[in-house]
Amino acid sequence: MTKTYFSVVFFLSISMAYAQTERKDTTYINSPNSSDSALSSTKAIEENNKEIARNFFEDLWFSKNTDNYKKYFAAEYVIRDLDDQQDVTLTETAITQKEIADFFWANGEMSGVIDYQIADGDKVATRWYWTYKPTSLLGNFIVGDVTIPVINVFHFKDGKIIEINNHRHDISLNRTNIFLLKGLGYGLLTALIPTFFVFRYRRKNKRLLKNA
Repeated sequence: MTKTYFSVVFFLSISMAYAQTERKDTTYINSPNSSDSALSSTKAIEENNKEIARNFFEDLWFSKNTDNYKKYFAAEYVIRDLDDQQDVTLTETAITQKEIADFFWANGEMSGVIDYQIADGDKVATRWYWTYKPTSLLGNFIVGDVTIPVINVFHFKDGKIIEINNHRHDISLNRTNIFLLKGLGYGLLTALIPTFFVFRYRRKNKRLLKNA
């Protein structure tokens, strides 16, 4: 009887100890992991940055809300224009974005659609299509009636864009017209130089004949 009692007590003790251990393991498995929490925070920041990028395009390039530029850009930002011909890096003030958009709106109608976005930490890449319908001779000469794909990579800090990397076809858009305009300018300058000397020579001859 005593032997049986101690066997039962021993068995119950082992069972209770195992149950407590299993309970602790389950609690550890189900508790929030610090790495999961950090991942969730990063994901939230990435989604917020993607929304800021979308709203920027909606306000300045898909509609005429260009005064909202302050919502999206730091006081100064770095911009890089990349294509096969050049790699230009500039520092601009935030209002430059408004001025650029206002110029295009003043010479045509703009619309667009976002294709997709990819976020990686503090950077967001947006691929979108820009459609431009010129309403002036200048708009038609510089841009023309086009729909082109554009990829912008924005670098964010504290919810503001601090850097833009442009990968787009419009960098070379109507470059032939620009070269033509430069050629006309050089040709006009070349023609004006001898004209100036001819004009001076004629005036000088008139004075000499008048005094003779």
